[in-house]
Amino acid sequence: MALIYLSIGTNLGNKSQNLNDAIAELSFKVGNLLKVSGFYETEPWGFESKHRFLNAVVLLDTRLLPLQLLAETQQIERNLGRTSKTEDIYSDRLIDIDILLYDNLIVDLPQLKIPHPLMTERDFVIRPLLQIAPDLVHPVTGAGFSDLKF
Repeated sequence: MALIYLSIGTNLGNKSQNLNDAIAELSFKVGNLLKVSGFYETEPWGFESKHRFLNAVVLLDTRLLPLQLLAETQQIERNLGRTSKTEDIYSDRLIDIDILLYDNLIVDLPQLKIPHPLMTERDFVIRPLLQIAPDLVHPVTGAGFSDLKF
């Protein structure tokens, strides 16, 4: 079993319900849900929108391999109403699930990068991550996430 941290976010529709639906799907299709952060309301990051986000981080253990995990999280996004996902252009979305960490594994593939390359730049990721894993260390840098300043 691998310990995985996922970031989930939404800024359309019933945001609390969207996050709860994503958490339920993840616990059913990905693995055992171990921890869920509080929900954090934040401004959009990387684009302009009048819709604020609701974000959380979850910890699960899974038997899925990294690429299987990516396929499953993308399928869950589609099941919950996400119609498109782009890598370079951000927009409003019903649900977004990002793989942050997979044990201490480092993955560098065109379709998947673990640890998530932008996670340390996003307070809407780090704040909920620290709530559920205050002593977590970045597998590449070896630095504690709690040392990041926002």
